[in-house]
Amino acid sequence: MLSGIVLAVIAGAFVSLQTIFNNKVNERTGSWATTTLVLGTGFLASLLGSLIFAGKNTFTLQHMQPWYWFSGMIGVGVVFCLVQGVKLLGPTYAISIVLTAQLGTALLWDSLGWLGLEKIPFTFTKLIGVLVIIGGILIFKFGNGRTKDQQESISHENNNSHLRS
Repeated sequence: MLSGIVLAVIAGAFVSLQTIFNNKVNERTGSWATTTLVLGTGFLASLLGSLIFAGKNTFTLQHMQPWYWFSGMIGVGVVFCLVQGVKLLGPTYAISIVLTAQLGTALLWDSLGWLGLEKIPFTFTKLIGVLVIIGGILIFKFGNGRTKDQQESISHENNNSHLRS
């Protein structure tokens, strides 16, 4: 279990780091070029790693449901939407929303047992957990009590008062 937790923490850090990199690429190229670059370099890295570690078993695909083949297309949507979300909301706010949506969606799919997942009973404590996270995001975003314009106005007033002194 500990190794699973460590790997999940590393994955979360990688998602945040990749989002920052993607945002910087997007500033220079655009969303579709960023998506192509991210998924193209990811394909090459995963192919090379797979060939090194799995060898010829890389292409042995047995008993796979046809809809699993669409995973890469879902990845296009993930990268594109995340790049746009970061551009519009900033990295921290966008990632917190993405992770909350991911948790809520996982709760739904686990509870319903869709796509061959083991059905895990839905409980209100799980729902409350997701709602607490959403509340945390709202506090993070709106909890400082001042908008950016109000903060700039206060800063401007403070600068003017120093000039008068």
